[in-house]
Amino acid sequence: MNVTKSGVVVFTAALLVGLPANVSVAQDGPKKEPPELLSAGDHTRTLTVGGQKRTYLVHVPKKYDPKTPTPVVLALHGAAMDGSMMVWFSGLNKKADDSGFIVVYPSGTGVGPFRTWNAGGFSGKMAEGKADDVAFIGKLLDDLGTVVTVDEKRVYACGMSNGGMMCYRLAAELSDRIAAIAPVAGTIAIEESKPKRAVPVIHFHGSKDGIVPFEMAKGKSPSFMKLKGVEESVQTWVKLNSCDENPKTETISKDGDEMKVTRKTYGNGKDGAEVVLIVIEEGGHTWPGQPPPVGFIGKSAKNVSANDLMWEFFQKHKLK
Repeated sequence: MNVTKSGVVVFTAALLVGLPANVSVAQDGPKKEPPELLSAGDHTRTLTVGGQKRTYLVHVPKKYDPKTPTPVVLALHGAAMDGSMMVWFSGLNKKADDSGFIVVYPSGTGVGPFRTWNAGGFSGKMAEGKADDVAFIGKLLDDLGTVVTVDEKRVYACGMSNGGMMCYRLAAELSDRIAAIAPVAGTIAIEESKPKRAVPVIHFHGSKDGIVPFEMAKGKSPSFMKLKGVEESVQTWVKLNSCDENPKTETISKDGDEMKVTRKTYGNGKDGAEVVLIVIEEGGHTWPGQPPPVGFIGKSAKNVSANDLMWEFFQKHKLK
């Protein structure tokens, strides 16, 4: 039998990997270059989802070690913003560098910097043609995992306003990948929440929020969009997580502070889940600890940092 040298190589390789010797081996096909791994600093990634080109920004902390699985915090912007605006609005890059997590700023869909998330709540014509942003975040996490070393048990989501509403949707529909959420000034917009597991929640809201009111008065919400109030949103997840009905309440601001801040903790949920509500008395539609960029959105707490409190909360809750 006449056997070529290349045939011997293929036969030997087949034996080594436990394949049948008659398996053909493509030797000259085009090779797909692996994506370039990200180092410390700021990066932009693009991907196509549902026929749309989508982008997200990644801030890799100075302490990042590619050999060590690293937590990820998704930071979802509010309506009429985009990922780049969320960077300065939230101030999360500094917290990421100090604490060693990767922070990701995706952009919703829309024109220019005026982007929104399909967080639910729309009806009629307003509901038509909306992007599947749950699918986008899933693809984003897949893509992110090819360029940094992600700790898949510690992927979290926080968001402002419409981004906070999207956090609630991710908790309900992507609970197998999102360990915990931190909505800021955003409530539940979807009709039903059916998570696969208990998802810990820490919710921040100003009592004088004039854009997403603490409680939605009957007849005051737009006819094309339905939102739950803060208490209804919190109680929805207290029940879903099987937490205690009666919270532990404490004041976390100090005497003499400009704004009083209270924390209600509903503990003892399934798998250690809890729901926490941070109320900023006289607070507006703002990110606690960050100065408001414009006056009409109301006051922001200077004495309490949402970034510090949410990271402290996230560290307690891994995906189980």
